[in-house]
Amino acid sequence: MAEHAEVLSFPSAATSAPEERPVLVLDFGGQYSQLIARRVREARVYSELVSHRLSAAEIQARNPLALVLSGGPASVYVEGAPEMDPDVLRLGIPTLGICYGMQLMARDLGGTVESNDVSEYGKADALLGESPLFRDLPAEQVVWMSHRDSVTAPPPGARVTASSPSTPIAAFEDRERGLYAVQFHPEVVHTPEGQEVLKNFLYEVAGAPPSWTPAAVIEEQVERIRSQVGSERIICGLSGGVDSAVAALLVHKAVGDQLTCVFVDHGLMRANEAEQVVETFGGHFHVPLVHVRAEERFLSRLAGVSDPETKRKIVGEEFIRVFEEEARKLGDVRFLVQGTLYSDVIESGGDDGVAAKIKSHHNVGGLPADMRMELVEPLRLLFKDEVRRVGEELGMPERLVWRQPFPGPGLAIRIIGDVTEERLETLREADAVLQDEVRKAGLYRELWQSFCVLPAIRSVGVQGDSRTYGYPIAIRAVTSEDAMTADWARLPYDLIETIASRIVNEIPAVNRVVLDVTSKPPATIEWE
Repeated sequence: MAEHAEVLSFPSAATSAPEERPVLVLDFGGQYSQLIARRVREARVYSELVSHRLSAAEIQARNPLALVLSGGPASVYVEGAPEMDPDVLRLGIPTLGICYGMQLMARDLGGTVESNDVSEYGKADALLGESPLFRDLPAEQVVWMSHRDSVTAPPPGARVTASSPSTPIAAFEDRERGLYAVQFHPEVVHTPEGQEVLKNFLYEVAGAPPSWTPAAVIEEQVERIRSQVGSERIICGLSGGVDSAVAALLVHKAVGDQLTCVFVDHGLMRANEAEQVVETFGGHFHVPLVHVRAEERFLSRLAGVSDPETKRKIVGEEFIRVFEEEARKLGDVRFLVQGTLYSDVIESGGDDGVAAKIKSHHNVGGLPADMRMELVEPLRLLFKDEVRRVGEELGMPERLVWRQPFPGPGLAIRIIGDVTEERLETLREADAVLQDEVRKAGLYRELWQSFCVLPAIRSVGVQGDSRTYGYPIAIRAVTSEDAMTADWARLPYDLIETIASRIVNEIPAVNRVVLDVTSKPPATIEWE
C-alpha cells in the first residue's frame, strides 16, 4: 500500500450539475445509512448511497465532493466486518466518519479502537470543542449514541474535538487531510443540532454548494428527457399516485404532446380520485390522456376471490392487459415512463445497497418484456419527499402532491374477503368520512397513511328498536418515516368519536367501528 497518494484536483463544484459532483455515502450496513443520504439532500446537496466495497479508483472516478462513512452493526474487529479500501482515505476527498465509520477511519489510519465494558445507547451529553464541524454551535450538546466499541486513541496527526462522560473521544479531525469523525449520529432527530453538524461538514469543510433544489432537478431532468427521447412518442401509465403523476408532468414539460398518458380506471380507487386524476391531467395541465373505464372488467375478474395474493395478481395482470391494448392502439411507441424512485433503486441492489436492478413490478404492474419499450425514469435519483417538492414546483394540486401511499390493487385488498360493488361503495364512503375528518383536524400530512378496512363479516348491532347485522369498519392510521417500520397513530379520542359516529350514522351498511392499534412490526400497515 502506498504511503502517499496524489491529492486530486477537481473541477469547481459551482460549475457542475449536482449529480456530477455527488456526496457519496458509503454504506456499511447501518440502519441509518439511507437516512444520512436523505439528510444530505435536505441540506440541498446531492448525495448517493453506494457500497463500501467500491475501490479508491472507482470512487475517484465518480468525482465526489465529499464522502460520508455510515454506521454499521458490527465491530471493526469482528471477522467478516465490513471493510473499505484504505486508499479511499488517501484520496484527499473531505470525509466524515459516523459511528462505525469513525472507528474504521481510526483503525485504518493507525488509531486504536477497543470494546467498552459498558455500551452507550441513547441520548448522551457531549462537550464540543473548536472545529469546523461545530461552528456556531453551543459547546454543550445532547447527541444520540449507539455503540459498544470506542476509539481510545485517535490516528497520528488527528486531534480530539468532542467527548461525552462515557466516550472521551466522541469526535476527532485531521484538517490537513480533510478527515473528520463523530461517534454520535448527527442524522437522527434525537441529535437536535445534528443537521447543523452535517451542514457545517458540507458547506464549510467540503465547500458543497446548496444547489440541489426542485427547480434545478426539473431543469436537469427536462434536458435529459429531451436528449433521450428526441422526437419519438412516449407513453405513461398513470396510477393516480404521486410518483407516476410527477413523472408524467416532468416528461410533458420536456416533450409536450409527444407524451400520451393512459389512466386505467379499475374502479378500486377512493372517492373522487379518478375524477381528480382526469381533471388534473386532461383539464388543468392539458396532457394527452386516455381514460380507460374498466371497473366492470376488473370486478368480473375479482368475483368470488378472497385470497389476497390472488387478488393482487388478478389486478396486476388485468392492468397489463388493458395497458397493452391501449398501447397497441397508439401505434409505434418507443418509450415508456416509469416512476421509479431512488429508494426502489437502493432496495433492488441487494446487500450492497447499490442499484443492480429495478423492481419489475414498479408502478405499471410489471409490463412484459415483449413490449420492447425503452424506459424513461425521471425520478430515479429522488426520494419520496423530493418527488413531492418537485410536484409542488410543477404546480400540481396539493391533494395529489400529498396523497398518502395507496396500494396498486386499491380497495380490493382493503376488503377482507371477496370484492363486490356493494362492499366497494360501503368502504369508499367510510374512507371518505375518515379522510374528511383527518383533514379537518389538520393531521393528514402528519400521518403516513390513514384508511378504512372492511372485513367481509357481519356484526350484530342495535339501531333504533331493531337488531341489525352490518359490516364492521376498522380504522388504520400510522406514522412512519419510510414504511419500513410504523407506529399506530395516537388520534385524539374526540376525533375517533366523530369519525365513528359519522360512519355508523351516514352509512346504513355499517354498525360498528374499531381502531387498529398495532405497530409494524409485528403487523404490516395494510391488512392484506
